Amino acid sequence: MCLHVEVLVPSPKKDEVLLKLEAASLNPVDWKTQEGNLRPLFPPRFPFIPEKSFCAKAGCSFTFGGESGAATSAVPSRGTERRDDVAHSVTDVAGEVIEVGSAVKSFKAGDKVVSMLIFMKGGGLAEYAVASSSLTVHRPPEVSPAEGAGLPIAASTALQALKTAGAKFDGTEKPLNILITAASGGVGHYAVQLAKLANLHVTATCGARNIDLVKSLGADEVLDYKSRDGEILHSPSGKKYDAVIQCTTGVKWSVFEPNLSENGRWWLLLLQSHDLCEVCPEDAYLC
Repeated sequence: MCLHVEVLVPSPKKDEVLLKLEAASLNPVDWKTQEGNLRPLFPPRFPFIPEKSFCAKAGCSFTFGGESGAATSAVPSRGTERRDDVAHSVTDVAGEVIEVGSAVKSFKAGDKVVSMLIFMKGGGLAEYAVASSSLTVHRPPEVSPAEGAGLPIAASTALQALKTAGAKFDGTEKPLNILITAASGGVGHYAVQLAKLANLHVTATCGARNIDLVKSLGADEVLDYKSRDGEILHSPSGKKYDAVIQCTTGVKWSVFEPNLSENGRWWLLLLQSHDLCEVCPEDAYLC
């Protein structure tokens, strides 16, 4: 079966920008949406475009089909119907500003930007998308589109967790010892770098092959999660953790608790619902 839908290029509202996209990245929310895991929370409106989409300036043309349900590209064609209710997946993008809304002052046509699209209002697997100006930032020339598109959700998740844990990034934070698990992953590798910007002492876990990478990001101590110390999350220097940023599931609270300082706290990211009762104490922080 092949579904073919034509839509016009969207127009930005007063506080939005229209982007010609150059790169997009996939986050857990994207593949969970495509697998239907989030259907109870976010029922999709059809036609739902989870894969490739191609737009011409006068309109957008989408095809979903092919063997084994694979997406196939459509030839750009002129849109014959305006479809504001078309839902897309993928939220992290980089591109060029084509048009700005009447209230937008910070951007102009031609600006290179990175943006986080609002979930279920429009996705990044298209040639054009509208983005909120408040969720859009300028992309420095030394940052490639692909690098920029990997920033928004993962980096902002790490930043939010660290700020809640006490990092202030202005030199006034108290010295903190922090543990970051899965430190070579999407959220984890940003968390390590941001924690060092805040002058925190970072102990990190990752697989053996990524130890050198995580050290290069600034981690003070790195544990192979399959080693004895890595399994029990014991700091090589014997430090107790004031904060734990857990970027993976499957590690129980009982493993973390002995390693926390008296007022230590634990942030669990990337939570899956079936892990909630198994791993979480009542006073855990969920991000």
